[in-house]
Amino acid sequence: MKQKVIREVFADWEETLIWSCLQGIMGEVYANDAEDAAMAILGDFAFYAGKPREEVVRFKPETCKKDFIIMVPQNAEWGNLIEKCYGDKAKKVTRYAIKKEPDVFDKKKLEQVVCNLPSGYELKMIEEAEYQFCQNCGWSGDLVSQYKDYETYKALGLGVVALKDGEPVAGASSYSTYDKGIEIEIDTREDHRRKGLAYACGAKLILECLERGRYPSWDAQNLWSVALAEKLGYHFSHEYTAYEVEGY
Repeated sequence: MKQKVIREVFADWEETLIWSCLQGIMGEVYANDAEDAAMAILGDFAFYAGKPREEVVRFKPETCKKDFIIMVPQNAEWGNLIEKCYGDKAKKVTRYAIKKEPDVFDKKKLEQVVCNLPSGYELKMIEEAEYQFCQNCGWSGDLVSQYKDYETYKALGLGVVALKDGEPVAGASSYSTYDKGIEIEIDTREDHRRKGLAYACGAKLILECLERGRYPSWDAQNLWSVALAEKLGYHFSHEYTAYEVEGY
């Protein structure tokens, strides 16, 4: 599929995971033979655009080893086709887009959030030891999962963890990378939640992004994530429909 056609198919879709794919940094783009429909896939997400085509919705790349995927349709027609193809395997969910506003952040407020980290915890940028820990630990896997090794993460990624007694218990990191920024992933170990760790890690990561001239993009899975984003300075944009597909 010609690059010009691909860009036309995904035109005006403000989604950094798609940008990562189109820029050849991470993920892949696939198209049908007619070159009128395409899928951009990165990690747990697949985006469908162009003319709704069943062969595109049913296509699973050989590189995709998971049985779970979050399908994001460009419009209701694509959504109806996903429901037709996957039936009860496709759970319709609402996700929440957050505005991309480069100059919206209050650095002094974010610095204060970092300074107010709860007693007994410390923040540390993700280096090799933290990368290996996150990769091998269930709750923190998505903080680094899209980077095949530490060298790749070091070159493309950026993240911070909150340590308790020297062990990561919360973190904010790049789920993916595009040419001008990252898509943020935030996770906290269950027994350390509701202590403000996600807030502090998020603030620190945003500050680090701003220092490096990278935009910290945010997409919310739920209303809790929207609320956290707004506390950090972001603004809500709109709801959109996605499908969590088991048995992909």
